[in-house]
Amino acid sequence: MVNVPAFQDFSLPLPVARAILHPFFRFTMHPRVPWRVQRTLLDAGSVLQQSPPGTRRQRLRLGGRPAERITGDRPAVDAGAVLYLHGGGYTIGSPATHRSLAAHLARDLRRPVYLPDYRLAPEHPYPAALDDAEAAFLELLGTGLAPENLVVAGDSAGGGLALALAERLRDVHGIGPAALGLIAPWSDPNEKPGRPRDLVINSAWSHAAAEAYRGGGNGLDPGYAPLLGRLDGLPPCYVQVDAGELLYGQCTRLVAGLRAAGVPVQFSVTRGLWHVAQLQAALVAPAAAELRAMSDFLGRALEPAAA
Repeated sequence: MVNVPAFQDFSLPLPVARAILHPFFRFTMHPRVPWRVQRTLLDAGSVLQQSPPGTRRQRLRLGGRPAERITGDRPAVDAGAVLYLHGGGYTIGSPATHRSLAAHLARDLRRPVYLPDYRLAPEHPYPAALDDAEAAFLELLGTGLAPENLVVAGDSAGGGLALALAERLRDVHGIGPAALGLIAPWSDPNEKPGRPRDLVINSAWSHAAAEAYRGGGNGLDPGYAPLLGRLDGLPPCYVQVDAGELLYGQCTRLVAGLRAAGVPVQFSVTRGLWHVAQLQAALVAPAAAELRAMSDFLGRALEPAAA
């Protein structure tokens, strides 16, 4: 167990934050930049995304993959935990890029957050990431946690992966987590964005990532595109997206489908943030507020198990 370097959160004005982030994402997440270079640049840039004071990080193995267990400085309220699946188009991203987000979530929820380093495409196309997520969830159950003690969360591709995991757990194992926390979930990689880019994502990059993840598989497989799968019987869902994102329309369709299937949904639409602004929770107060809102939702889902 190691203490993570941290400083007290402060807030950049949104225009300043956008001006700093836009060129970084524009040139880093570019389809002509090799995936390995993108991963290296994003890992390096993640040092600016600091964790709250008192954050602790433990390296471990989970589901056969390297992972981190992130905890805050306050005692846990019960035995509940979070399995967090990082975003990055299934091609980039790591525990390093999402450690700050996970640490804020652990602090707000007062429960540990498990952050697996699942396999990435194109080296490991679908269903490698989903297999790793399933193995991680089942191993957490093997530690004594019950499904109702676990929530699954994720952002972007990780949000789509969380949804696909819930569908697989329902269909294959007859179980499910207590809730899902989905930040701008990429639930159908087949869909082509209606415009070239937002502040973070561009359509050429997302198409390349979708192709890399699909490999030689079938794009209509619900494990690859969970929006195309059955949505009934899923746990309560928190879905957040910004109105200016490329994924806004897809997220609204997902929420409509979940509600039509009888799944309880809390839908948060922001204006003026950007794709997965929660990664900058240490730097941008509105992003931190959105992350706390998801934490509150997930915490309420875990309360019956605690009682």
